[in-house]
Amino acid sequence: MASFTSLPDLALRTLGGSVVAASDESFAEKESLIRPGRPGFQAETFGGKGQVYDGWETRRRREPGHDWAIVRLGLPGVIRGVVIDTAWFKGNYPPHASVEAAAVEGHPSPAELSAADWVEIVPRTALRGDAEHHAGVTDPGRYTHVRLNMYPDGGISRLRVHGEARPDLSVYDGLGLDLAALQNGGLVTACSNEFYSSPNNVIAPGLARNQAEGWETARRREEGNEWLVVRLAGRGVIRLAEIDTTNLLFNAPGSASLTGLDGDREIELLPRTRLQPDTPHRFRLGHTEPVTHVRVDIYPDGGLARVRLHGHLA
Repeated sequence: MASFTSLPDLALRTLGGSVVAASDESFAEKESLIRPGRPGFQAETFGGKGQVYDGWETRRRREPGHDWAIVRLGLPGVIRGVVIDTAWFKGNYPPHASVEAAAVEGHPSPAELSAADWVEIVPRTALRGDAEHHAGVTDPGRYTHVRLNMYPDGGISRLRVHGEARPDLSVYDGLGLDLAALQNGGLVTACSNEFYSSPNNVIAPGLARNQAEGWETARRREEGNEWLVVRLAGRGVIRLAEIDTTNLLFNAPGSASLTGLDGDREIELLPRTRLQPDTPHRFRLGHTEPVTHVRVDIYPDGGLARVRLHGHLA
């Protein structure tokens, strides 16, 4: 598996992504492309349009051309890799696909997006049925939308667009923001253990609905403790920390601490502090020094639903 898949899926519906237009979706809806989770399938389940698929499927094309779908990234940013998944499409997958990207600020309409300047980031690539296809991307540009092209028609279950968020933070000028949030450009860059779930879950938007939507480690059987490091959206001063153990009833950490990192300097933001299970904790921080990263230590192990680090860009 390509290493870029450890990065957030910038197109994911739960991160704000949307399939804004498609050339056709006669058999299965375009919105399926960016659903979270693996595609599902139940054989011999027929609706008014045929076998039901958890994916995007177009009609059999009888004229020249190809089908396409335009996705607005929930998190604009630099794309490091793409996964095109044809899961369950065995006799109706497209033989080839490509991906383009564009940077269109504001709130463009489908017509405005169609007229945008598109850059090919994944060239026309051969596909197999019922398989994931991983393609690394070397283009360093910052993009807001991608266009998935399939040649000539057929079904694709999921499109994953992994990368690093690069939002426009100018809207926060003079205001506070969550410096750790994925949607603001935060990213977990290191983690001691991610046995059960991804550490980037703790900085995802919204509230965790269950344990799987947070970060949870294996049970630690040796000395020490588990930890993760968050690269902030930008160098800034953190005023309020939220450490949320919601849904973690019997596997919450006993305590946690926060350490700010700025170059070679380490700054204690929150000393080791007791936590309660299934509880959102909020701590006012008294320091005034800006930092670029924060290490979150949990003692000795367990899980966190969310970590929020509110403050101001330096």
